[in-house]
Amino acid sequence: MPELPEVETIRRTLKELVLHKQIQSVSIYWTKIIKKPLEVEQFSDALVGQTILDIKRRGKFLLFYTEIYALVSHLRMEGKYALSGSNEPVDKHTHVIFHFTDGTELRYRDVRKFGTMHLFKKGDEFSTPPLSLLGPEPLDDTFDIGQFSAKLANKRRNIKSVLLDQTVVVGIGNIYVDEALFKARIHPERMAESLTQPEVRTLYEQIVDTLSEAVKKGGSTVRSYVNSQGQMGMFQLEHNVYGRKGEDCKVCGTSLVKIVVGGRGTVFCPSCQKQ
Repeated sequence: MPELPEVETIRRTLKELVLHKQIQSVSIYWTKIIKKPLEVEQFSDALVGQTILDIKRRGKFLLFYTEIYALVSHLRMEGKYALSGSNEPVDKHTHVIFHFTDGTELRYRDVRKFGTMHLFKKGDEFSTPPLSLLGPEPLDDTFDIGQFSAKLANKRRNIKSVLLDQTVVVGIGNIYVDEALFKARIHPERMAESLTQPEVRTLYEQIVDTLSEAVKKGGSTVRSYVNSQGQMGMFQLEHNVYGRKGEDCKVCGTSLVKIVVGGRGTVFCPSCQKQ
């Protein structure tokens, strides 16, 4: 699943591709992607004549803003956007097409069909799910270390599961939780409430640092991720633990171990991240 750095990279490339384009029509081939409104014809009809004025991000969600509406899009596991010409063939995994008046098309492709789209009147998007359920942005001033520490102190769960909880902090998934925990030297199975204040501060700093560096490198290309211009991210070349099961730790040389934590595959160093 694309995480914060990947979604932020997609947002930036989409702004280069589709900003100020006017929607002529919308084609929907897999109606279950449209979650609001329930009538997909209302979704399509509402967007006709609208112009994409801005594209923002909240956690792992993309927000397309027009004159009247906010389109909230979640890519989930395999969702991708790409700009195409209207004469280019449409493959079987393309489920939504935004046709622009200039003859180009923004195509949403999703092999697993897990992605979602919600259409709100502009200004209503943050007051109801899915966005109303989200915690603070880790790369924003709303990510306050005091509040973060208080949340961890009240969680009787392992720290990896807590960090994956999007109500605690948004945008972090399996890749960046593993990387941040390694850099903070914290075992993924440690109980969140057991972390000391110095450990919490280090973890807070490493979450911000890891995500910031990943954004600079365009995210991590693992499996199928590319940005909206078809370009790979490069942060995977700097992974310390994720995807490196059995390889030597870059810090101490110990063989990295993979376990399952909270139902998620988890790689860590048993020497640097002692339980």
